[in-house]
Amino acid sequence: MHAPLPLAGRTALVTGVSRRRGIGYAVATRFAELGANVVIHHHRPHDLDQPWGADDLDAVRGGIHSSLAPGARMGDIGADLADAAQVEPVVEAARVLTGELDLLVCNHAKSGGDGGILDMTPEALDAFWDVNARSTLLLTAAFARSKRPRSDAAPLRPGERIRRDTPFAEPQGRVFWMTSGQVHGPMRGEVAYATSKAALAGVTATVAAELLELGILLNTIDPGPVNTGYLDPETTDRPLDELEAHLATTPFGRVGRPEDVANLIGWLATPGGAWVTGQVITSDGGFSLG
Repeated sequence: MHAPLPLAGRTALVTGVSRRRGIGYAVATRFAELGANVVIHHHRPHDLDQPWGADDLDAVRGGIHSSLAPGARMGDIGADLADAAQVEPVVEAARVLTGELDLLVCNHAKSGGDGGILDMTPEALDAFWDVNARSTLLLTAAFARSKRPRSDAAPLRPGERIRRDTPFAEPQGRVFWMTSGQVHGPMRGEVAYATSKAALAGVTATVAAELLELGILLNTIDPGPVNTGYLDPETTDRPLDELEAHLATTPFGRVGRPEDVANLIGWLATPGGAWVTGQVITSDGGFSLG
């Protein structure tokens, strides 16, 4: 007998899928294993500037494609989400694959080239904000409008609700944001990055409440440190001595793996996760409790 495919017939867009060691790749692969049609977004030039380097996009595509369930489809889109004009076309291109978009995972992020508070410039702050926060909000807005266009409606006033007619029998869509561990301790030398990620965690409840009126569930995931290559000694962009010392004191003795994040998001995307919304979920194996 075949394993059940709880996401069969659903279509997912996962952003930031350009490296086989990345979280986005793990999430896209997990969705494929659960039966979904999968559209991946990538922006390889960002990886080329990082110490860990870029991957072979054909190998990335091939790995996800090999996990697809029979009859499921796959698409991919290249776009620089720092450019606001490219955001909505990414959502629309994902919808074209099957005519509907059910899942959105905003996994993309700008990293590297940050700095501490003494290094901050308007340009640095804007660069991280544009990619990590602004584009995530705009992707979510485009996804929500695809569920219920409001082009003819006046903007919501403070405290005003989106009107709906009847209760929903089941979720009409799911959105996942990614934050970081800025609430658990300092992220020295990553002020612009931490600021952009803190904005997403901070506005989760507000956006989730509005999306819920459309039957859409939003949750934000804090995966803690996950080694996607940036914690390897030969490609790291940070000192590892303190991290290694801390890991020696933890029960599991390791940082996260991309599949840890993918398993959580995969479950939240299934009917079993349908009663969870508006949460900032720390899933770090207890790392922040040490």
